[in-house]
Amino acid sequence: MPELPEVEILIRHLSPLIKGRTIRNVEVRRAKVIAPTSERELKQTLSGAKFIDVTRRGKYLLFTLRKADQRTPLSLLGHLGMTGRMYLLSKKAPLPKHAAVTMDLGQVQFIYEDTRYFGRLTLDTSSIAALGPEPLGPEFTAAYFATALKRSSQPIKIKLLDQSLVAGVGNIYASEALYRAGISPRLAANKLKPPQIKLLRQAIRDVLNKAIKCGSTLPLDFEGSGSRDGLFYYGNAGNASEFYQERLLVYDRHGKPCARCSTGIKRFVQAARSTFYCPRCQR
Repeated sequence: MPELPEVEILIRHLSPLIKGRTIRNVEVRRAKVIAPTSERELKQTLSGAKFIDVTRRGKYLLFTLRKADQRTPLSLLGHLGMTGRMYLLSKKAPLPKHAAVTMDLGQVQFIYEDTRYFGRLTLDTSSIAALGPEPLGPEFTAAYFATALKRSSQPIKIKLLDQSLVAGVGNIYASEALYRAGISPRLAANKLKPPQIKLLRQAIRDVLNKAIKCGSTLPLDFEGSGSRDGLFYYGNAGNASEFYQERLLVYDRHGKPCARCSTGIKRFVQAARSTFYCPRCQR
């Protein structure tokens, strides 16, 4: 499932391509992905609207649009789910089999493709109301983090996946951040000491920033027609590098030596998710 860095990279890719473009028509091919918005409402609301901006909130894409005869902007919420992709495609090209929503932008089409249809592209923005602060934003302070963790006895790895605690942190980067901070994924959230909380907060920010920086320089295939990159959700585009994948220190490295102490990386399951850690560095 795409995580925060991948969504951020997609937004940086889409933004210059769609800003200023006007939606001429909308076709809904899978009504499930626009729920609770109806097909009629989506078409009436978006037809004639111009893309003003696209931003990120956690793992969500938030498109801002405006119609010429309206002063109030419109909001369209996107989520990639497990298999969703969003990209522009020439109108001359055949539609992909799993295109869920298409928007006519003139010479190109905006495509929301989803093979399993777990994602969303909807006018309903209520999903972002309960999200916690952005991990890369100023609201994610050590003081806030400490107060929030005191309320939970869950293992810290599981708690980090709670989007009401901090928005956008997923399974890969939770494991990586805990390793970098030297904290056991099994440790109860309310048992972390102030120095550990500060280390973990910084580790979360560092690992996300590094992933975004790397992904922004890789030639990724946003249409998904190539092979997967390994770390990034998008496919390879020709000579895409494995640069960042090699710098994942614990995730998906079960049995391989720890970069610090050479102890074998371990894997176990928490809340139906794989957790990777070093049993020596993260006691």
